[in-house]
Amino acid sequence: MAIVQCSSFLSSRNSVPSTSSICNCRRGFIRASINIPRIKTSKISLPNLQIGGRSAHEQELISYSTIVNNLLDEKQLSPATTRSDDMNNSPDPLVIAKLYAIKEAVADRVEMHRNIGEQRSQWNNMLLTSINGITLAAAAMTGIAASSGASGDAILGLKMSSTLLYLAATGMLVIINKIQPSQLAEEQRNATRLFQDLYNQIETTLSIGHPSVIDVKETMDKVLALDKAYPLPLLGTMLDKFPSSVEPAVWWPQQRRGQPKRVSDSDKYNGWNGKLEEEMKEIMGVLGRKDQEEYISMGKKALKLNKFLAISGPFLTGLAAIGSAFVDSSPSHGSWAAMVGIVGGALASVVNMVEHGGQVGMVFEMYRSNAGFFEYMQQSIESNLTETDMERRENGEVFEMKVALKLGRSLSDLRNLAAASSLKAEDLDEFGSKLF
Repeated sequence: MAIVQCSSFLSSRNSVPSTSSICNCRRGFIRASINIPRIKTSKISLPNLQIGGRSAHEQELISYSTIVNNLLDEKQLSPATTRSDDMNNSPDPLVIAKLYAIKEAVADRVEMHRNIGEQRSQWNNMLLTSINGITLAAAAMTGIAASSGASGDAILGLKMSSTLLYLAATGMLVIINKIQPSQLAEEQRNATRLFQDLYNQIETTLSIGHPSVIDVKETMDKVLALDKAYPLPLLGTMLDKFPSSVEPAVWWPQQRRGQPKRVSDSDKYNGWNGKLEEEMKEIMGVLGRKDQEEYISMGKKALKLNKFLAISGPFLTGLAAIGSAFVDSSPSHGSWAAMVGIVGGALASVVNMVEHGGQVGMVFEMYRSNAGFFEYMQQSIESNLTETDMERRENGEVFEMKVALKLGRSLSDLRNLAAASSLKAEDLDEFGSKLF
């Protein structure tokens, strides 16, 4: 085996160490190794820069300590101001607790009115079916007694049974026409909806608002006003089902001066301008002239029909009871008595079906409630327009959107309605609401 070694020595004037290369060739393989010597390095130290007799590091520490001391001095000088700012930024826990208590009471009322509304709706169906069944059974007995031709105890039993059934139906009709179960059920449905709306308002105030004592007072007033507008007991506090005059339903407390409600600090007019005020005035006029008057007029018609039916039902069953009592009493008057007993019972069933099956009382309450809704809208608009302090008004843009949504209109449609009302006024054929 031949080994070839090659060495070369290089030198430089900078005294750089030499590099040797060794090449070994063995069985066709060449190995090379290069050795590079280590170069020693030395640390370079720079003198500290002096600023005004102090180093830069010392100067930085002095500046930092000065800033911290100034901040501590300011905090010590005004601790009450800092605490008051923190308290102003956070809601009062007592106010929050009161609102949660009212919220729980409102949730309980929602469930209570819903259950009672379902119960009174079932009353209406049950009493309607029962009274019609009793009336038709009495009419059938009267017909059998008149057409059987028998005499004695059998006829007497049929006559007494039909008369007693008619008297029972008359008494039940007097009671049911007095309380109007369909109207009671509609009252509870309205109360459920309004209490649910109040519940949602409380949730909104707690989630995004900054509740205050005024909010608690206003919420309490709303709860008590709803309790008064839609009472639960049947005796003593029940609403008059046949009032002398038709008035809109009122379920809200007296409008008070609102607290500041500015949304943007940059808008000193709180979203209001002269054009928007004129638009709201026109909308208020349309709601009063068209929508509210229309529902009050229809409510008067429904009330007249309900009064007529409420009187006719007991009158017909009472007349039928008298006729059934004189069936077969004499040859000359027996046939007329039987006819009165049979026809009176049939007509009483029809009247009862129209009144309670058609739920005329519920229709009257619906018209009264709708008229109250438009009255509420007018008072809301008026309370904002009469408020001279812009900060105490509800934000104009938000209020306009609420009015449009409650009337089932878009913003452009609402503005077009206001423009048409300003031109035509009394001759305007269009109603303000598109929902009902």
